[in-house]
Amino acid sequence: MSRYQQNKLMKDFIIIGAAQAGLSMAYFLKKAQKDFLIIDREDQIGASWLNRWDSLKLFTPTEFNHLPGMDFPAPKGHYPNKFEVASYFKHYAEKFQFPIQLNTLAQRINKADNYFIISTDKGDIKCRQVIVATGPFHIPYTPECHKNISDTIYQVHSNYYKTPNQLQKGPTLVVGGGDSGFQILNEISQNTTETTYFSGSTDIRTLPQEILGKTLWWWFTITGFLSFSKNSWIGKMISHSKQPIIGTDVKSIINRDNVEVVGRTVSAEDHHIQTSTQKLTNIKNIVWATGYKPNFNWITNIELAEDGYPKHHRGISTTEGLYFIGLPWLHTRGSATLGGIKKDAAYLANRIL
Repeated sequence: MSRYQQNKLMKDFIIIGAAQAGLSMAYFLKKAQKDFLIIDREDQIGASWLNRWDSLKLFTPTEFNHLPGMDFPAPKGHYPNKFEVASYFKHYAEKFQFPIQLNTLAQRINKADNYFIISTDKGDIKCRQVIVATGPFHIPYTPECHKNISDTIYQVHSNYYKTPNQLQKGPTLVVGGGDSGFQILNEISQNTTETTYFSGSTDIRTLPQEILGKTLWWWFTITGFLSFSKNSWIGKMISHSKQPIIGTDVKSIINRDNVEVVGRTVSAEDHHIQTSTQKLTNIKNIVWATGYKPNFNWITNIELAEDGYPKHHRGISTTEGLYFIGLPWLHTRGSATLGGIKKDAAYLANRIL
């Protein structure tokens, strides 16, 4: 094959990931008439949302969930569930007719001279520039002590938890005090008379979804809370502080008769779970809502920061031609929201096109 033919087969861009970050970048690439392809390991658009628990809803109302070029199709003030988000993504991709290749897992990115080789389970793809839009949630993290627990106790990470129907009959331990942990604790304790134990901090701030007749996100927008750069002193203060729980009445949940707070999980052996307040011996299920760890080891010659995320400036990495979108605090607190991604995508597109 001649060099001319090879160049014709080479894409301008490959976008890895077909959720909100990848679709937002695709909008600007399509508008600029670039030759690009989105690849995603899942078998359908929106799978990253459909794989979460069934009762999941966004914290942000409709008016703050718009991707560039197409508004979220729901009334103002509505808090969409995971099925509505997945459907929105599918219609978004169909409307703009993005070139998408599903069931394709990116396994390695190598840079060779002035182009990239993306090794996938469907073969190699060459392109001039790569946009990694795989999001912040890569490897579900579970404490090491989970390996010591008896096989008769059902264990599941929140990434794979769907519904209380998965659980065995008997008491459940929910570990993890973030939004996911409290939402799952709420759901499980509402659907059983058995004791649901909570392991995690209760010393947290909670915020309602509405204040004085306005949504919390309206107040965030008016005050500029979502727009402070991570490099500003206010942004640094926000990003390093413990994030509040939004829209969940934590106090009423932990005060239920069948909910028992047991502090931090310290160790485990067989059927014995040691927490900071007591030893539990009757647990039948454990839901680990203990977060995720980033994984960018499949990208060669990449510079990583201490937190395991790539070094970058607003998505522009230290490797020429390699970009990131959809990372937490890519630029502001708003970078982590469905509607905030379009500002990051617009900036990145303006810099690289």
